[in-house]
Amino acid sequence: MLTSKQRSKLKSLAAKLSPIGQVGKEGIGENMLASFSDCLEKRELIKINILENAYGEPQNIGRELAEKLNAECVIVIGRKAVLYRKSQRKDINRIEL
Repeated sequence: MLTSKQRSKLKSLAAKLSPIGQVGKEGIGENMLASFSDCLEKRELIKINILENAYGEPQNIGRELAEKLNAECVIVIGRKAVLYRKSQRKDINRIEL
């Protein structure tokens, strides 16, 4: 669980990020989860677009993605979700919380 200070720092870092993928009417698929998981391992922090035709509320989709990816849903603003997961890799620059 993230503290409010950690969440605030991650939000400020995410403001500069471009979305790496999107969730649409097909929902959350296995290939999408694998791709997002790889990105989380490389970057630790990702932003995802949730399209208008996606079934469900963006808040619920963001939480579901985080749960399936073993990540933290930092924030969902509008139709963008920001996810964080500490990487297990040693060869990347880690986000200091």
